Amino acid sequence: MACHSLAHRGEELLGVVRGPDVPDVPWVGGIPLLHPWANRLSAFNYAFDGEEIALPAGDIYIEEHGLPIHGLRSAVAGWTVVSSGEDRLVGAREFAGVPAFPFDHRLEVAAELSETTLTLTTTLTAGPRPVPLSFGYHPYFQLPGVPRAQWEIMLPVADRLLLDEKLVPTGERVAAGDLDGPLGERLFDDGFTLEERRGPFVLQGGGRRIELAFEAGYPYAQVFAPANADVVCFEPMTAPADALRHSPEAVAPGESFSARFSVSVSSSPRAFAS
Repeated sequence: MACHSLAHRGEELLGVVRGPDVPDVPWVGGIPLLHPWANRLSAFNYAFDGEEIALPAGDIYIEEHGLPIHGLRSAVAGWTVVSSGEDRLVGAREFAGVPAFPFDHRLEVAAELSETTLTLTTTLTAGPRPVPLSFGYHPYFQLPGVPRAQWEIMLPVADRLLLDEKLVPTGERVAAGDLDGPLGERLFDDGFTLEERRGPFVLQGGGRRIELAFEAGYPYAQVFAPANADVVCFEPMTAPADALRHSPEAVAPGESFSARFSVSVSSSPRAFAS
C-alpha cells in the first residue's frame, strides 16, 4: 500500500532514492505504508502478549547495519479496493495467520483528495488478541527544479531521540532545539517527539510550499534526508523505532484505532516565523 504520485503544476513532488547501494524495495519512494512496524528493530525477535516471535528471514527487509527495517514484505501485497471515486479511495487488507505478526487484524487506508490536500487515514481493527501499534508512513518529498541548497524546512519537534551506533533509540531524549531553516547539506535520520502545540512540517522553495500535518494518532516523527538523493522525509509514526521490542501501545481485542495525516501544497509559500 503506497501513494506513488503527487503532482502540482504538472510537476512530481514525490521523490525516489536510486543508486547501486539502494535496495530494490517498495519503500524507497512515494508515500509507502510501513507495517506492522516503522523504521529499525534492534533484533530479529520480539515478545508481546505472552508470546515470543522470531522474524523469518524471507519476510523482512534488512538495512545497512544488518537489522530488520520497515515491516514485513508480505504486508505490501494482498490489498483490495473497498471503494473508489474521483476524490476518495479506500483499500483494506486482512492480516490473519501471519507467523511474524500473529495478531490478527484488519487494516484500512482511506485516501481523500481536495484541490490542495491529500489526507490519509489508517484504521486498525483488532481481532481476538491485542495488536501492538507501531506502523508509520515514509513520504519522500522533493522540490523539482530547485537546488537542495535553496530548500527550507520547518520541523515542529520537541525532543530528539538519542541513538546508538546502529541508529536505534537508546531510550534517552534531549531537547531538539531550533532546526528550522535551509536544508542545505544537513543530513537527517533521526527520531523526534512532537511539539504540544505544533504546526505542520514544511518544505518550501522555488515558489512552492509543502506542508505535512500530523492530525491524529502520530506522536512521533522520523526525519530523513540522505546524502545520496535530493529528498526529505517527514515520517508520521505511531511509535518510535524499535518500539515493537519494548512494550508498545496496543489496540484492544475488537477495538479500532485510527491515525491521520495530510499533505497540502501551496504556490505561495509564507515566510517562516522567527
